[in-house]
Amino acid sequence: MEISTNVEQTRATFVVEGKLTVQTAPDLEAAIDAAPAEACDLAIDLTGVDYVSSAGLRVFVAAQKLAMRRGGTFCLLHPREDVMEVLEMTGLSEVLDIER
Repeated sequence: MEISTNVEQTRATFVVEGKLTVQTAPDLEAAIDAAPAEACDLAIDLTGVDYVSSAGLRVFVAAQKLAMRRGGTFCLLHPREDVMEVLEMTGLSEVLDIER
């Protein structure tokens, strides 16, 4: 899995490529934790992600909580259909802001 981070003013966007599994989720979590404290608006771009495990879902929830603690927002960007199905089945599509 590849992760790139783009920070512009108060927004940090994490662009993820590959599979988000129990082995790779800690890398995304570390990237999010390393974002500057002034980055209160967090986004994860899922355009290049074709699989998300429960470990990846946990990272999404943790990122949302971090953004809320910082007084900002959190959203998932452009999930593929397979990933969207997982978000819908788990009910996270009702809790997380998702830009398709």
